[in-house]
Amino acid sequence: MIILATNNKGKAKEIQEILENEEIKTLKELNINIEVEEDGKTFEENALKKARAIYNLTKKPCVADDSGICIKELNGFPGVKTARFLGENATPRERNEYLIKQLENVPKERRTVEFITCIAYINKNGEEKVYKGILQGYIAQKPHGNNGFGFDEIFELEDGRTLAELSSEEKNKISSRRIALEKLKAEIN
Repeated sequence: MIILATNNKGKAKEIQEILENEEIKTLKELNINIEVEEDGKTFEENALKKARAIYNLTKKPCVADDSGICIKELNGFPGVKTARFLGENATPRERNEYLIKQLENVPKERRTVEFITCIAYINKNGEEKVYKGILQGYIAQKPHGNNGFGFDEIFELEDGRTLAELSSEEKNKISSRRIALEKLKAEIN
């Protein structure tokens, strides 16, 4: 069994689909109610901090992730503050609209963005590893699509579709989370 250190339903579903051969339990399923402050300077630090907190509590193998987008035109903003840059109560739609506004009148070739995911894994012996996945794209000029969560509706691929316009199967084949989880999967199998 691997404990998934998240309360984000979208992330949990995606991780369970990718690690289909593993028994995954979420914090909610195990009645663990813990909030870990994501105050690291990197995605790696935040993922490890969450994994360590859950491992120290349970002494069971644990997976935690931290992910976000880094927009080149905005010097890597929002980066590790991706989920919180407009405050704790901002909705995904408000964050997406803010970023679109920041890039208003910026041509597509300068709207480049990286979706970065770092997966921290702590095995039953307490050994730690971090796996990184990066997906390249563009910030769309307006939201498109109804699938996915977070920035999916504004993360545009080379073919012009956003992640939110893909089926979950299509997204899971190319996502930064998939890239990182495939590295983990190869190690634990």
